[in-house]
Amino acid sequence: MRAMILAAGRGERMRPLTDHVPKPLLAVAGVTLIEHAIARLARAGVQDLVINLGYRGAQIREHLGDGVTHGVRIRYSDEGDPPLETGGGVFRALDLLGDAPFLLVNSDVYADYDFAPLVARARAFGTHDLAHLVLVPNPAHRPDGDFGLENGRARNDGAIRLTYSGIAILRPELFINCEDGRFALAPLLRQAAACDELSGERHDGLWSDVGTPERLAALQSTLLRSDTK
Repeated sequence: MRAMILAAGRGERMRPLTDHVPKPLLAVAGVTLIEHAIARLARAGVQDLVINLGYRGAQIREHLGDGVTHGVRIRYSDEGDPPLETGGGVFRALDLLGDAPFLLVNSDVYADYDFAPLVARARAFGTHDLAHLVLVPNPAHRPDGDFGLENGRARNDGAIRLTYSGIAILRPELFINCEDGRFALAPLLRQAAACDELSGERHDGLWSDVGTPERLAALQSTLLRSDTK
């Protein structure tokens, strides 16, 4: 099983924290954001990782190396700066990811999500769906959500809408009509939903889109409180 961690963004909203350090290397509870993600993937048995690099990517490569100290194998997809956005970044890395469904994880989200069931789902992923999304209750900064969820199907509408967590299973065929360059992932997911080729699940545990210094501080406070209980 392979997974891709998106780590190429500039993290503009995190400035000044990201003026000299890429956002994936910002620490929470004494561990960098990207290492939190790697550790959860490794515990679920995912050992082959692809990480895309853009803004200050050399620091990420130097920090993580080949992944051996984390019990994984890391290969890198260098995009340069500016990066290729979410969709373009995955498309550029498809040769490293192979032909089977793979996991996708945003390096700037923190979640207490157990990847083991998602790994099992990916290994048994049917041919009908192009992607499977982990959705979460809408945070304050995204009150309208992204997708509806009905009977395990992710929809573009719905009475109850949820937010895409940044955790997914993708099938390489999702990108069949794409070309190398900068483009977002969201339109591809919406097209899949419109064709009923998008499944989903809901995660109600701890989740944070660590997009601003305030959210990083709030997450740090939450984790410190949980450690003292």
